[in-house]
Amino acid sequence: MTTAEAHLRRMADVLAEAREDRSGEVPPRSLLLGLQRLVPCDSASFCELDIPTRRVLNAQETDEEEGGGMMPGYWRWRHQHLQCLQVCRPHDAPETTQMADFLSVRELRDLPIYTEFLTPCPTIADIALPTAPNRTRVFQFFRTGGKPFTDHEMTTLELMAPHVYEIYRTAARRRRPAVRLTHRELDVLRCVARGLDTPRIAEQLSVSPSTVRKHLEHVFGKLGVSSRTAAVARVFPDPDAL
Repeated sequence: MTTAEAHLRRMADVLAEAREDRSGEVPPRSLLLGLQRLVPCDSASFCELDIPTRRVLNAQETDEEEGGGMMPGYWRWRHQHLQCLQVCRPHDAPETTQMADFLSVRELRDLPIYTEFLTPCPTIADIALPTAPNRTRVFQFFRTGGKPFTDHEMTTLELMAPHVYEIYRTAARRRRPAVRLTHRELDVLRCVARGLDTPRIAEQLSVSPSTVRKHLEHVFGKLGVSSRTAAVARVFPDPDAL
């Protein structure tokens, strides 16, 4: 077996292990650990973030000591994190990038976000998965040194990306129990997902604002959530679900 064939076999083994993972985690934790083995790094993580509310909706870390949520420096200087801004843009298919696509470590060191947030691990590669508007869903791979990920490593992530997305979606469907909403409740929630407020939803659906609020109350009760963001994340976790 050639070196290339052996690497492809390792990739297939990671995917097979994740597909058989019935731990109930979304994504399967074995997937994150397997990706770290394929693309060696100091730590890896998966995070789902709601941008407007600055809430971490879901997170996994291969290095538990690195956990703890988003640091204040991230939100203060997020506009300087060009890789993150790319991840946040709407996309219909998984995308792979690394920090070196946007800034060299030398350029990064001149920015406040480096000092306040990125200093421990300035070299980052990621697989960004499609998600609902104003959210991110991303696997990240961190290295403490300034050497970029190689073309071979980025190609590995690129080849794995569509399968990673498929495994994520399968795990999410397996864990999420079915919820029956009426057609009108779904209409209201679709409007919420597109960023419409109550008056605009009422105008769009030719109903009163109080009727919109009543539909949302019913939706919250059925889903067991207390906010519009949580309801949208539950019912429309992916762009194509809209």
